[in-house]
Amino acid sequence: MKNASFREYRSLFPYMKPYLGKYLVGFFFLLLVDAAQIFIPQCIRQAIDIITPGSFDARAVYKLSAVIIVLALVISGGRFLWRYFIHGSSRRIETEIRQNLFDHMITLSYDFYQRNKIGDLMARATNDLNAVRMAIGMGFVAFIDGTVMSITILIIMFVQEPQTAAFAIIPLPVITLLILFFGSLVGKRFQRVQETYSGMSDTVQETFAGIRVVKSFVKEWWFIRKFADTNKDYRQANMAVVKIFGIFFPLISFLSGMTTLILLLVGGAQVIEGTLTTGELAAFFSYLQMMIWPMLGVGFMVNMMQRGAASLARINEIFNEEPAIASPAKPAAPDMNQEPKIPAEPSVSIRNLSFSYAPEDAPAEAASGEFSGESSGEGAEPGRDILRDISIDIPSGMIIGILGKTGSGKTTLLKTLMRLIDPPPGTVFVHGTDVREWNLELLRSRFGVIPQDTYLFSDSIKNNISYGVTAGYGVTGAHERGDQDRGDLDRGDQDRRLKDAAETSAIAKDLEGFAGGWDTIVGERGLTLSGGQKQRVAISRALSREPEFLIMDDALSAVDAETERTILDRLLEKRRGGTACGTTIIVSHRVSTLQNTDFVIVLENGRIAESGTPKELAAGKGFFSRMAQLQRLEK
Repeated sequence: MKNASFREYRSLFPYMKPYLGKYLVGFFFLLLVDAAQIFIPQCIRQAIDIITPGSFDARAVYKLSAVIIVLALVISGGRFLWRYFIHGSSRRIETEIRQNLFDHMITLSYDFYQRNKIGDLMARATNDLNAVRMAIGMGFVAFIDGTVMSITILIIMFVQEPQTAAFAIIPLPVITLLILFFGSLVGKRFQRVQETYSGMSDTVQETFAGIRVVKSFVKEWWFIRKFADTNKDYRQANMAVVKIFGIFFPLISFLSGMTTLILLLVGGAQVIEGTLTTGELAAFFSYLQMMIWPMLGVGFMVNMMQRGAASLARINEIFNEEPAIASPAKPAAPDMNQEPKIPAEPSVSIRNLSFSYAPEDAPAEAASGEFSGESSGEGAEPGRDILRDISIDIPSGMIIGILGKTGSGKTTLLKTLMRLIDPPPGTVFVHGTDVREWNLELLRSRFGVIPQDTYLFSDSIKNNISYGVTAGYGVTGAHERGDQDRGDLDRGDQDRRLKDAAETSAIAKDLEGFAGGWDTIVGERGLTLSGGQKQRVAISRALSREPEFLIMDDALSAVDAETERTILDRLLEKRRGGTACGTTIIVSHRVSTLQNTDFVIVLENGRIAESGTPKELAAGKGFFSRMAQLQRLEK
């Protein structure tokens, strides 16, 4: 990533504008606190000058003491109020940025997540945003406070005793140069801190997400060592920053102390000569002690602003990402509130489709986890055609089977239907309209997908299934920002769909054995369920939508043959019987799974090698027939 600059802060202006009033009120109380602090040494000066002669009016001292107490109360109240308005505003801005960041990331296409690790994205949304909040909170405070205090104190000192002040501030230009020098070093090193933190977060996320694999291969020691390495890198990156401030702050303190020594020598001589009163010298000492914070405060400000700029650059990288796949400006298909005017047949038409992955997208096919299928070897070789001259029409309501070796292009073909990847223009049509011209949300809402690599949320079985029919996503802590009721069904219709889907997928009988029944929590990624149970919950989730297009991508690979037969019989009966009308596409490596489909295509090296009814293909001498014979022998 390129080095960050303070220009990054321009992206914060829209967020800060609504809170400008609160910031101004906070700065007012901050200045009020500064004024009270600056006035206290004057009270001390007067009190000392009153006491020094030996005979004095005690009431005058009492009055000055009362004034100091009032000033202390003003300082206490003012500090609370500026913290409330300034820090409170920075917290609210942080919340808004994090929400907008999440909203934006949701819109990004699969390729973005294939290029960026989850741990790194989480670090940007937490650790980096915290650094930004510190910059627009305490960073501003340090800048305003340090600038006002420094200028005001210098003016007072030069007005009261210019010669003494001139000698006392000799070290200050050196301090300024040191601040500028060390500030330039902080940004680069802190950027490295954030990057190593992202790497450490990603290591933790991957380890615990794959904990079952880690334990089954007895590789705990390897991941412990891997985390130790990333943890060490994080420590070393932090130490590089700490070393700078380990030199910076003591040096600033030393130079600040030199001003006190100079004042003692010059001011003490003037007191002896009678040109400076004892009270004025005491006030000078107080002001010089107060000058230490502004000097250190500028250092804090430079530190926080540099850190904030580095973190904001990492966050803006995400905001600057545009979705690779998005709805066209003027979709040919109608919006969500209208029904499209579509021909009865074919529901899906593919014409001369050839497709290859771009080099940056090639590894995604293996890593996406959304579908089974092509590996990173044959299936995702950069620049090579994964699909070659595919042409097929799928009539509405037909049940289509797809068979082929791993890497033959099955999953890629399915992804083009929903524009999870973009097919070439004029090659894939749904209801006569090019999928690239559809409203993306409307297009995908017509599909119910059951992937082989099933993902379940850490929630109840009921909520995981109802995810398919509720706009609130069906999971605990769902979206609560005003769009929950978009497309929601009434409670009775929801319950009917859930129970019907659970019966069809044969998960309903398993619920009787769970202590919590429908409310059983499945754990992260469905950890507490078997592979077959997770697949059946996923089947229920897709069926509960009653989709127009049902896609089963090797979705029965983890269930036994008897359960598979039960599910297919129920499903095909519903799809053909009119109770769940629509087009069904079934991808499977089992010929038995495809026996009752209307039509089967066999993919080989991205081409349609065979096509026909299951009986026609079984009677031939192609791949389908060979697989059928092998699987009969295995059985």
